[in-house]
This record gives sequence, structure tokens and C-alpha cells, in this order.
Amino acid sequence: MTATLVLGTTNQGKVRELLELLEPFDMSCVSLVGLAGAVDVAETGASFAENAALKAQAQARALGNWVLAEDSGLVVPALGGAPGIHSARFSGPAPGADREAVDARNNALLLERLTGMVGRDRAAHYACHATLADPSGRIVAVSQGVCGGVIAESPTGAGGFGYDPLFIVSEYHRTFGELSPVVKAVISHRGRAMRAIIPAIVRSLAAA
Repeated sequence: MTATLVLGTTNQGKVRELLELLEPFDMSCVSLVGLAGAVDVAETGASFAENAALKAQAQARALGNWVLAEDSGLVVPALGGAPGIHSARFSGPAPGADREAVDARNNALLLERLTGMVGRDRAAHYACHATLADPSGRIVAVSQGVCGGVIAESPTGAGGFGYDPLFIVSEYHRTFGELSPVVKAVISHRGRAMRAIIPAIVRSLAAA
């Protein structure tokens, strides 16, 4: 397999998880971090699926390369679906800000919005939509994954990123911040979306 797969993100947490999920398939992968020719893509879609498609197509055309892009986030029905597609910028835009500081600010706002809510009102799920585009920008495969849970009263655990220290996986009674990366890879929204799309990635890059 000679074709290189570009992971369409600069989020180091996502890059790390994607590389771990793809490692068994011996793929040549690079992220957008420092990649010449990569473009800024406005996430103007109304859904995770639309934003994933926008990012995959735009980067593939700009780079002339295979691109795997995903859009994901946390959905809390009691908050009307928020943070949703705005998960990364829930507390406002933060150009050049430290990612950990932004995550902490987003988590604080989420807890503030959920003040006084208990039980089912704290139900939530993570959603991920992945899109693979060929070097011309044509979408050749899509997938999605969901993981359900509830929002904790306070953060627990230092693992993961984003809202992980607040997201309790019901089956384990622990947050993603407390679970090992191996367990998270099996049950997470991103892990499920990736396992669904990996066969198409392997076929496409092998034939490239």
C-alpha cells in the first residue's frame, strides 16, 4: 500500500485516537498539522455529517490526496442538542488558545447549563460522522458512530480530551477520562465510526 492517508484534523487528541485505530492496518498517515497546502475549512454544515463532508472534500481537493475527515461532538437533549456541532467552540471562539484551556472552559459552561438538572436530564451521547474523499474530492465512503452516557456533576479522570472527564459511560460507571485508551477505542463514537469505514479505506488506498 503506497498511498498516504491524510487525517483531516489538527486536533491532537483526535489525531492520536485515529492513529491508534488505524495502526493495525499498516497505513501511511499524516495529519493536517504543519501540512503544506492544507486549507482552513469553514464548518458551515447543519450536522456532523455535513461538516465531515465539507472538510474531507475541501482538503482532498487542496492537497490532491486521500483524506479522512470526521466531525464529532457531544449532544445533550435537555439542552436542545447542544453543544452539538459547536462542541469545540461551545464557550466561544478561541483562536490560538491552548486546547486544554478551551476544553476546561467548555466543560465549565456545560456544567453551568446543567445546574439543577438530574437523572434523565443529564443524559447525553457522543456522535461521530466520518467521511473518506479521494484526491479529486469525491466522497467514496461515510460512516457514523454513537456512544451513550450521562454528564457527571464534576470532572473525573485525566485521560481523553474535550468533554471526556464529564462523560460517564453507563456500562462502566466511569468517565471517558477514567477509562483506558484501549477500552475507549472499543466503545467510543469515534472507534465505532472508524471500524465501520476502515474496510473502505483499506480497499481504496490499496487500489490507488
